[in-house]
Amino acid sequence: MPPATTRTFSFICGQDDFLVGRMGKKRFDELAGDNTDEFSREIVNGFAANVDEVEAAVNRFRESVQTMPMFGGRRVVWLKDVNFLADTVTGKAETTLKCVEDLQELLQSVNPEETAVLITAAPVDRRRSFAKWCERSAEFALADGGEDAEGLGAVVQAEAASVGVQFGPGALELLLARIGPNTRLLIEEVHKLAAYSADGKSIEEAAVAELTPNAAQGDFFETADAFFSGDLQWALAALKRHFFAGGDARPVLAALQNRNRILIQVRALSDAGDARVGPRGVDGLQRAAEAYGPKFGEAAGEKSSYNVFTQNPWYVGKLAGAAPLPPLRRLIDNQREFTRAFEEIIRRPDAQEEVLRDMTVRCLVA
Repeated sequence: MPPATTRTFSFICGQDDFLVGRMGKKRFDELAGDNTDEFSREIVNGFAANVDEVEAAVNRFRESVQTMPMFGGRRVVWLKDVNFLADTVTGKAETTLKCVEDLQELLQSVNPEETAVLITAAPVDRRRSFAKWCERSAEFALADGGEDAEGLGAVVQAEAASVGVQFGPGALELLLARIGPNTRLLIEEVHKLAAYSADGKSIEEAAVAELTPNAAQGDFFETADAFFSGDLQWALAALKRHFFAGGDARPVLAALQNRNRILIQVRALSDAGDARVGPRGVDGLQRAAEAYGPKFGEAAGEKSSYNVFTQNPWYVGKLAGAAPLPPLRRLIDNQREFTRAFEEIIRRPDAQEEVLRDMTVRCLVA
């Protein structure tokens, strides 16, 4: 590996453009240092929707790197938001590949004493020769939290630590479930929750439940939580708020059906003695998966409400709640009521709130 002194530019990449951009901004400020001369710093947009824009971005970058500083001194050039290094149609185009070769040749000629160069790119196909060359030849950094719960959780916990707070039991898991794989929004929520934390040191689950919106697609937490808690008044109030805000009935029904399907599977496993709902989630889920997982066929590993074994055990326990699980017959009757409500909405599209309200009363009073 070449010594550090031969690394003539900085290269930051990853799959998450927010994390890459944030790390890039920090590195750009470090390279600029105390130099307040705006003419010595330049940011070139590297985002390209087609091969013509790739050529234009590389040409602008070349002009910027080769421009001499007006008042002398060292210049800092940031090629930002590069997206043509990915495994995409534009990234694989012959013209793009030629531009990337030109870019590499240009970077090899950079004199770091005269011009500090920073490139940030997301996403990046690290199998390609240019990415591998950058790892060997640049001050290389990988900013990637991953889209899975473990990777996102690590990013969120690190952000919380940076502002002097930590997550209480269940708070991180609920935050990830509500926001989904949106790193930018997760970071913003951490700062908001930290500001509202009661003791200034810990973010509790109750605060996440009260303050964090449901940004994850396809799930409507309050309505589903209220329905499966068995609290009729809460469920009706949640429905009223949903429709008052201009909501539609179909996503609510989808959320109810998805959770109900999970609970049917949990109830069946519980009745068979293969799993037990506890304070830390559903115990025995992994063992049950070994016995029953193959029954799901080719989709056994695909995360879905049809397959309880692909769910996070803590999250499944959270869906089940602290109260005893409803009887299996009640859960099956729920599914029938959901289907009946869906058919009724098709017939009466202007009476969606009334249909869901009647369905809720039938289910919870029963």
